[in-house]
Amino acid sequence: MPLDSDGTPHGQPVLDRLVALLDLERIEENIFRGVSPADSPVRVFGGQVAGQALVAAGRTVPADRRVHSLHSYFIRGGDPRVPIVYEVDRIRDGRSFTTRRVVAVQHGKAIFSLSASFQLDEPGLDHAEGMPQVPDPESLPTYAESAKGYLEKIGLARQPRPIDIRYVTPPPWQARDSGHREARSQVWMRADGVLPEDDLLNVCVLAYASDMTLLDSVLTRHGVYWGTDKVLGASLDHAMWFHRPFRADEWFLYDCESPSASNARGLATGRFFTRDGLLVATVVQEGLLRVIR
Repeated sequence: MPLDSDGTPHGQPVLDRLVALLDLERIEENIFRGVSPADSPVRVFGGQVAGQALVAAGRTVPADRRVHSLHSYFIRGGDPRVPIVYEVDRIRDGRSFTTRRVVAVQHGKAIFSLSASFQLDEPGLDHAEGMPQVPDPESLPTYAESAKGYLEKIGLARQPRPIDIRYVTPPPWQARDSGHREARSQVWMRADGVLPEDDLLNVCVLAYASDMTLLDSVLTRHGVYWGTDKVLGASLDHAMWFHRPFRADEWFLYDCESPSASNARGLATGRFFTRDGLLVATVVQEGLLRVIR
């Protein structure tokens, strides 16, 4: 298995593990089961449960309907040692739109809920904001190079990386030490390998990746970060809108900002642009952020 410069597994074998993770077992017509990686941290990664829930929803929808939005709530922390059961409710099958609701269950209790809407491709009005001017991803340090000396502190040492991440703005752990306090995070991302020709899978991989750096924009503004400070946090809710088709194994810019933080919660918004500047998805998330001084 390929190793990054810090000895962390990455590349196609690690991406294949993510693809397998998103390939849920069908138990009944509307019931699916997923598992977590053996090397998971104490709690199931939020992007994983969101991606798996979207797979469950998508497998009950005709292939000619693309997911255009999802709205979700993280209800309880997931246990990575126990399989997750995804129960799909077929809310509506219309002529153009299909709606699904998914509840993820562990130990008999809901840990996550998701509503997703799918639509037939239709002609219509078309415009989009332009992409910010940023350096090319190849000119930027790899994640391992940016995080050198910090990985042990932030609890990410040796965890496999299916997503290649290159920071455009200063990484939050560096911003903390340098005094950089902008409520913004920009990274280039891509699945670290080649994905199958599967539109739903590419969308689910993007949903998985969207939970990785979004709250950085909140933490950077206040000069704190996981592991280096006493920050307790968790995703509370997560919404995405998918505007145009894309491939998640090609570079995309994730441009994130935080308009507000209060009452131990931080709000972050993100926009995904393809390398040629096309806006393909928009994200909004609120996270629980408790800082113990």
